[in-house]
Amino acid sequence: MTPRWVTAFLDLPEESYEAGADFWSAVTGYPRSPQRGERGQFATLVPPDGQDFLRIQRLDAGGPRIHVDLSVDDLATATDDARGLGATVVDRPYDDVTILRSPGGFVFCLVPGVTGERPVPTTWPDGRTSYVDQVCLDVPPSRYDAELDFWTSLTGWRRRDPRPGSEFGRVTPGPEKPLQLLVQRLDDEQDAVTAHLDWAATDREAETAAHVAAGAQVQGRFEGWTVLRDPAGMTYCITGRRPGDRPE
Repeated sequence: MTPRWVTAFLDLPEESYEAGADFWSAVTGYPRSPQRGERGQFATLVPPDGQDFLRIQRLDAGGPRIHVDLSVDDLATATDDARGLGATVVDRPYDDVTILRSPGGFVFCLVPGVTGERPVPTTWPDGRTSYVDQVCLDVPPSRYDAELDFWTSLTGWRRRDPRPGSEFGRVTPGPEKPLQLLVQRLDDEQDAVTAHLDWAATDREAETAAHVAAGAQVQGRFEGWTVLRDPAGMTYCITGRRPGDRPE
């Protein structure tokens, strides 16, 4: 199974949904679509070009959190493949959606095939460019090897194991896909694999300042990335990687 497309969902609590949705629209430069779904729980961040890859869901309970949708050609076959690799089916809320958990407990969905052109990074008036290009899976150390094996096998994407002394592996698609997976080994155990979004930006400090002006709070600054929290309580990172680049 090789996904035709990957979409990241920002799952936001009811009480902070509007603030979070407005924030992500502002910092991506992508207008928010009209709400849809039987409870008006879904919206899309619509890029000016290419296929969308960021969506927002209003939660009835829990959150905030990230999940991903993988678009596949045959939903039944892909579900069987995922189960054979160790995933567990959680629910089938609609005929065209299967919700699963990875072996480490990360929630993802399989949906019918959607494909399109990857949007170009956003260029801002000050000349910087930025782009959400990475889902970082935060994996407890006891589950790291199994989780990296799972996502490599499930997607068929190129694998990069962590270098000596590093906690980061990668599962990277071709350049036509909007998002890659960074697989981070945590220092401490936790109940299940979680995730956050990473930005690539040509000017990390200017990008951080723009996010703070839009309502984010800086949680920490490190050599290669800055950790922030959005108005809905979602943690994410801005990195110094150049938008559009994919690691060799």
